[in-house]
Amino acid sequence: MRLHVFSRPVVRAALAAAVATAGLLGTGLAPGAQAAADNPYERGPEPSVSSIEASRGSYAVSQTNVSSLSVSGFGGGTVYYPTSTADGTFGAVVISPGFTAYQSSIAWLGPRLASQGFVVFTIDTLTTLDQPSSRGRQLLSALDYLTKTSSVRSRIDASRLGVMGHSMGGGGTLEAAKSRTSLKAAIPLTGWNTDTTWPELRTPTLVVGADGDTVAPVASHSEPFYRSLPSSLDKAYLELNGATHFTPNSSNTTIAKYSISWLKRFIDNDTRYEQFLCPLPQPSLTIEEYRGNCPHTS
Repeated sequence: MRLHVFSRPVVRAALAAAVATAGLLGTGLAPGAQAAADNPYERGPEPSVSSIEASRGSYAVSQTNVSSLSVSGFGGGTVYYPTSTADGTFGAVVISPGFTAYQSSIAWLGPRLASQGFVVFTIDTLTTLDQPSSRGRQLLSALDYLTKTSSVRSRIDASRLGVMGHSMGGGGTLEAAKSRTSLKAAIPLTGWNTDTTWPELRTPTLVVGADGDTVAPVASHSEPFYRSLPSSLDKAYLELNGATHFTPNSSNTTIAKYSISWLKRFIDNDTRYEQFLCPLPQPSLTIEEYRGNCPHTS
C-alpha cells in the first residue's frame, strides 16, 4: 500500500478551502450562489434578448384599480404588480400619459414591465390638459401614494423608484427627476417640454424620441433634452426608426426592450442587463440612432 505524504502548505490550503466552503454552506449559499447574493435586488431568471423582447416576463401579474376619489394630487390609475411575494420586494415605476390622454394610452406598459419584476402604476392626471410641471408633481404624488398608502406598499422597496411618461408626461418625467434626485431611473417617451435644458438631473435617464415626430420633433425636444444632461450622468438617447409621436401609445418591442433594460440596470442595479445597453445598440430597422455613455458608472 502506498502512503501519500502531503506538505504543510498543501494541508493548510486544503483546510482553508474546507473552511471557506463550510462558511458558505453555513449561510445557506452554495459556492455558485455567491454572485447572486452580491446584489439582493436581482429579480427573475438570467436575461436574454428573447426574454426582454417577450410580451410577458417570468412573473404572473395582478392588478388593482385606484379611484381618483381615494387619492389626492393625481387622478387615480391602475397598479400592476407581480402576484408572488416569494422574491421579496420590488422596485416601482409610475407612468404618466400625454396631453389630452388617459392612462389607457400607456396601459400596455403596465403588465409588460410588471411581469419583468416591477410594481407599475399607470396614472390618470388631474385634467387631460395638465402641463409638464403639473404632471411631474403628479408623478411624485403617485409614487408617494404607492409607497405609503396603497394596498401593495409592502411589496415595494421605497428606495428603488422610477418615472416614465409620454409626450407631456415625458416632459413631466424630467420635471419629477429634477425635483426628486433620489429617483433611480427616468424615461421620457417622445417627451414634450418648453424647458429643453436639464443640467440639474441626477437620475439615470433614457430619452426616447421618434424620427417622424411632428408634435415634439426630436430636434427641438428629445435631442436637446439629452444633450443638456450632465456628461457625468448615466444617460442614453434612443431615436426610434419609422416612428411617430404616438408610437409609445401601442405595444412596441423596441421601447419595451430598452425600457426594461434601463429600469433593471438602474432601479435594481442589475448589471446582468448591461449587455443590452453597452456596447451601444446599433442602427437597425427599428433604431434610427442610439447614443449614450458606456460603460455605466452607477
